[in-house]
Amino acid sequence: MKELLNQIKNCEVCKSSLPLAPRPVLSASINSKIIIIGQAPGIKVHESGIPWDDRSGDLLRIWLGIEKNAFYNSDNIAIIPMGFCYPGKGKSGDLQPRPECAPLWHEPLFKQMANPKLTLLIGQYSQRFYLNEFRKRNLTETVKNFREYLPRYFPLPHPSPRNRFWLQKNPWFQTELLPVLQNQVADILT
Repeated sequence: MKELLNQIKNCEVCKSSLPLAPRPVLSASINSKIIIIGQAPGIKVHESGIPWDDRSGDLLRIWLGIEKNAFYNSDNIAIIPMGFCYPGKGKSGDLQPRPECAPLWHEPLFKQMANPKLTLLIGQYSQRFYLNEFRKRNLTETVKNFREYLPRYFPLPHPSPRNRFWLQKNPWFQTELLPVLQNQVADILT
C-alpha cells in the first residue's frame, strides 16, 4: 500500500490540464474500515495537502459523528476522491474532478484494502461512477433512497456550504438519514 500511495502522490498524468502543479491528496491504509469517495480537493485542501481540511470537512465530520483524530486515522477511514488534484475554478464553484484518476487508481487502492465495511459516495460524480444505472433520476432521489445501496454504499450530498439550501429543502436528511449514517459509522469504528 505504501508503494502505491507513493506512486499516486507522484502522479502527473493530467499535469497539463491542471491550473496548479499536481498535488494528489488522499489517505488510505490496508486496514481502512470506511472509504470516503468525494469529488476533488478544493484550493484550501490543495494548499494544505490534508483531505477535507475545510468547512466541508467540518460538516462531513459532524454528519459522521466523529472527531478529527478518528477521521484522519487511515486505519479507520480511507479518503479517496474521484480526482486527486485540485481541478481549477469554474463559473459556480470548482471544476469537476479530472476523469483520469478514478479509472486509473481506485481499483488498485481497493485491492490493497483488507476488508472495508462501507463506502460513502459523496456527490454526483462518485454516485455516477459507482452506482451507474442503479442511481435514481437525480442526487436527491439517490440520497433519499440510501437504504437500497446498503450495506456496501451510502450515497450522500456534498457537505459544501453551497448546499445549505439543499439541506433546508430536505429535512429528512437530518432526521432520517444522519442517525442511520452515524450509527453505521459508530458500529464499524468501535
